[in-house]
Amino acid sequence: MRVGVPTEIKTDEYRVAITPAGVRELVDRGQDVLIQHGAGEGSAIPDAEYAEQGASIVPDAAAVFAGSDMIVKVKEPQAVEVAMLEARHILFTYLHLAPDAALTEGLRRSGATCIAYETVTDKNGRLPLLAPMSEVAGKIATQAGAFMLEKPLGGRGLLLGGVPGVAAGKVMVIGGGVVGLTAAEIAIGMGAETYVFDRSIDRLRELDFLLNNRCSTVFSSTLSIEKLLPEVDLVIGAVLVHGAKAPHVITREQLKLMKSNAVLVDVSIDQGGCFETSRPTTHTDPTYEVDGVTHYCVANMPGAVPITSTFALTNATMPYVIKLAEHGVHAALKSDPGFLEGLNVAAGEVTYAPVAADQGLTALAPLDALDRIPAVA
Repeated sequence: MRVGVPTEIKTDEYRVAITPAGVRELVDRGQDVLIQHGAGEGSAIPDAEYAEQGASIVPDAAAVFAGSDMIVKVKEPQAVEVAMLEARHILFTYLHLAPDAALTEGLRRSGATCIAYETVTDKNGRLPLLAPMSEVAGKIATQAGAFMLEKPLGGRGLLLGGVPGVAAGKVMVIGGGVVGLTAAEIAIGMGAETYVFDRSIDRLRELDFLLNNRCSTVFSSTLSIEKLLPEVDLVIGAVLVHGAKAPHVITREQLKLMKSNAVLVDVSIDQGGCFETSRPTTHTDPTYEVDGVTHYCVANMPGAVPITSTFALTNATMPYVIKLAEHGVHAALKSDPGFLEGLNVAAGEVTYAPVAADQGLTALAPLDALDRIPAVA
């Protein structure tokens, strides 16, 4: 199979979907790899390192799409990339389709087979291709929130960890998954008074153990959130519903409860955001203010640390890329129910039920969709 890797073109995105080690793994298995010129530069990987492992360097994205059977990316395809997709293509990347009806429609019209990193599951129901970026995003969320609390950046003028004789700031983390856990670890490490909210008692017990009882765990409800909001300096939204839009856990009305120049960081923004007042921002222009509260809603937080993120991501994705390349989409997905859950769009139809539900569409069963895909895919 011919595997193509284009340069990421989303604003402030510096990651790349394959490393030289990944190229070597594919080439040793008889696969062809096409890399767009400069695709790895943002992650400090020059073209020469790819070429040394057997990749062909091509001049532009058009050459990648024209010459490849499978396109491997990091972020969702932008409009110009969607226009280059064909029914013969397999697209393997983060998609986050639930809040983006326009992208969903574009992928349907392309006829391509589109597999989303974020909905692939393992045998335990976990999200192995989302987890590494969730770990990075959780750590960035606390770092960024602490930075945005500084007065020159519009914050309250508070040092999150405090100093002897001056109380530390308070951090509320809503959602106790991978993002929430790592965000809490950093907040605790900074010395902040930290609270983690979740709706699973079992998960709260795990968090107590994993965080060595160094923070308060709270059962998440509207009232419990409202009671703490007036006290906190930083709120990190880390809510995840697999593949679906994130629910709003803080409304605009509730912003009135917060301190002036407090900070909200919405890590759920890729899935529509978990604060009513959230809208996507970029690393270049990361914040905006609503009712006296600073909002940080960067949609690709891990893109700010591409050397770390690229290697963390590709460590997780590479076995799946190899499986698709060696066995083809039919055998690869049919042999692994968790991998099959990654199928979001195929044969012109949405195949992931939560996305279809959020967009008022009818989902086609994934196995039925696979039967409609030509064997060459």
